[in-house]
Amino acid sequence: MKRLLIILTAVLVAGITANAQPAKRRTTTSTTANRGAAAQRQAAAEKKPDRASLMFPTSAGMPEDVVWRRDIYRQLDLLKDANAPLYYPVEPHGKEQNLFTFIFRLFVSGRIKGYKPGDDGGESFDEKDRLEIKDLLTDQRIYFEEEGGKITVPESDIPSAFVKRFYLKESSYFDQRSATYKTRVVALCPVLMEENEFESIDNEPGTAQSRPLFWVRYDDISSYLSRMPVMASNFNNVTNMTVDDYFTLNRYEGKIYKTNNLQGRLLSDYAKNDTAMAAEQKRIEQQLVDFEEHIWHTPVPADSLDSVSVADKADKADKKVARASRRSGNSSSDEKKSTGRRGASAASKRTKTPSSSSSSSAPRVSARRQRR
Repeated sequence: MKRLLIILTAVLVAGITANAQPAKRRTTTSTTANRGAAAQRQAAAEKKPDRASLMFPTSAGMPEDVVWRRDIYRQLDLLKDANAPLYYPVEPHGKEQNLFTFIFRLFVSGRIKGYKPGDDGGESFDEKDRLEIKDLLTDQRIYFEEEGGKITVPESDIPSAFVKRFYLKESSYFDQRSATYKTRVVALCPVLMEENEFESIDNEPGTAQSRPLFWVRYDDISSYLSRMPVMASNFNNVTNMTVDDYFTLNRYEGKIYKTNNLQGRLLSDYAKNDTAMAAEQKRIEQQLVDFEEHIWHTPVPADSLDSVSVADKADKADKKVARASRRSGNSSSDEKKSTGRRGASAASKRTKTPSSSSSSSAPRVSARRQRR
């Protein structure tokens, strides 16, 4: 009985204390606890590795302490044969889809982050430059539906046919730890090409206006691209390559429009016409080729102060002189032999000529003076 009374007394005291607390304070306390739990769950979700990155691991990233690196920005025309695997099929067909549709769906679902493109065609992966999907859809006038905070875009409203270009940032670097020279894709940006229907001051009718949509880190999408098959040949229709393999093997082709330089200038800032632009692009490409060849094919010059190298040079010079003298001696003896043979043959001809002539003609009479 005593225990029962103690338990009842404790329950009554707890109920009185709870009722004595104001309702507003109780609500605030519960809301704060819920928000704290939600923040903890979100932080845990961000720290948790993506399932795609675990199931489809990609190659290691570029080290931060490389001794040489060159950042290049290229413009990929998806209508060219080398880049066609990224553009076709234009419209999603079953499980088949092009690169923009694949990246766009990842961005809409919130699995990857997009960043605002810069005015100079560059990128910034700072948190302040992060682009919200709703802002992108509103700015580009893409129809979407929102229900319960979830945004969906119908397949027919995805502008996959109009994304005919990609901006690509690549880094060519020399890794001193593994002694390897590599070219690696760093970021991608789809570019929307929209036909200009009306004549304006800046653009003629019928010309296409390019609008970069958003930048994405290649490391954020590489695990997804490694499970996206692609047909890379017109003659072999077997999809034996993924999009990640396509970029890792540098199968793409694109013209350079910018490099990371001290002035932060585009090629168009100092190449005023198409001829100058093509010459500058060719010069930069040749610089990359020359640097790679310089790493592997430069002969090491011998030290002129090294006694061993000097002795070797002297021995080679002596051997060269000896060979030259032997050749000259052999040539002189050969000339003597040939001269002797020529003289003997001439003498034989001279001795044989009279005999042969005497047999065919009358004998010759000669008068000799006798000694007295």
